[in-house]
Amino acid sequence: MLHRFPLRPRGSFQLLLLCAFLLITALLVGVAARSVRQYDALMTQSRVAASQALALSDAEQSLAVRSAAMERAGRQSLVLNDAVLRQRFEDASFDVRTIINRLASYGLTTQSVNDWRQQLVRIEDLMSGPADTALVRETTMAQQFRDLAAQTAHLGQQVQALIQARNDALDARMESTRQVLLRQVVAASVLALVLALSFGVWLARPFKRIERAIVGLGENRLDQPIQIPGPSDVRRVSRQLDWLRLRLTELDADKARFLRHISHELKTPLAALREGIALLEEGVTGALTPAQREVTQILQQNAASLQGQIEALLRFNAAAFEARQLQREPTALLPLVQEQVDAQRLQWQALGLSVRAQGENVNTLVDRAKLGTAIANLLSNAIRFSPRGGVITLQISAQDKVARIDVADAGPGIAPGDRDRIFEPFFRGERQPEYSVKGTGIGLSIVQEYIAAHGGTVKLLPNETGACFRIEIPR
Repeated sequence: MLHRFPLRPRGSFQLLLLCAFLLITALLVGVAARSVRQYDALMTQSRVAASQALALSDAEQSLAVRSAAMERAGRQSLVLNDAVLRQRFEDASFDVRTIINRLASYGLTTQSVNDWRQQLVRIEDLMSGPADTALVRETTMAQQFRDLAAQTAHLGQQVQALIQARNDALDARMESTRQVLLRQVVAASVLALVLALSFGVWLARPFKRIERAIVGLGENRLDQPIQIPGPSDVRRVSRQLDWLRLRLTELDADKARFLRHISHELKTPLAALREGIALLEEGVTGALTPAQREVTQILQQNAASLQGQIEALLRFNAAAFEARQLQREPTALLPLVQEQVDAQRLQWQALGLSVRAQGENVNTLVDRAKLGTAIANLLSNAIRFSPRGGVITLQISAQDKVARIDVADAGPGIAPGDRDRIFEPFFRGERQPEYSVKGTGIGLSIVQEYIAAHGGTVKLLPNETGACFRIEIPR
């Protein structure tokens, strides 16, 4: 009985396969979309950082230039007492205040900005005073501007440090994001692979069951119902296979019933015919002439032959049925072959034959009785066709995962025209031994049935003298 698995796929196989594909695709697309969003965010931060860095550098340079212009205008205004120069000083002072406010908004330290503003206030205070102190105030202003230049240089260093810190922070964020993206891509790839393998195994299980069911039908295991859960199309195939199993069962039963009936119908008149012939031979109806007695002998021989054919047909039908019911067990082949040789010792000794069982002691899992019957049939054929005093060899060997049994004799061999038909039921080749009972032609057919039931093969090997049959069985 085929076992059910807990998670039963619903819908058609194509729909489930499409869903699995869409799920894996959605996973990969989601990771890709997230990566794109994070990349866009990083690019935006990078553009903002570059813009701020450019603005900071521009503000720093403008502050230095405008401070120098303010110094020239202020000192000249004090010396020359010129209103235009004073206006220039005031304009430059307004510009530097604007610039310093912009730098403060970009994140410079409050203390440095306040110190610079206080220094600017001290300079602006020097612009007011009596005319007779103008030169003194100009000298003091020059010193104050040198201090302001030092503070401006200090602000420039802070600007460069701020730009560098922001660049380092951006680099760190980019590296962190890269690591996160890498982990996400790896995790998504692994998850997609696991999902693909899981869906593949899950969806392939019904097809493996279908394969096993087909193999069972091929091996004629017709007593096992076929019930394969899975998608709707798989269940439909399962129902068709089970219908085929039932149909084969009916045909097999019809064949067996036909053989039984025809055998019975033939044996009944045949028995009456043989009895009538026996009565004629005994002279119940009167004495027979020599010609009549010869005719009755011919009739008796043909009736006996016909009865033998009917019994052979029944044996072959029974063998074909039994071949489907193997009882496998671990078996050593060399002792099994030796048993068959010993069982037919009287036959081959009576003909002065020499029989050798040799080779490796190969172990394999087989039906001991049926394989023994197959070996016995090949040995019986070899004894029947071997000339008096001949040698028969049974060789056991193993290659890769196959066990081999070779049965070779020194007889006349198989005629070239018969080689393709020797395994057909009731076929007898043209090279028959002169002083031997005529065979039924089913021995090799039974060998083929039993070996095929084991999943093996039996074939006739090319041989210069005699016939050599090789059995190969998977180990």
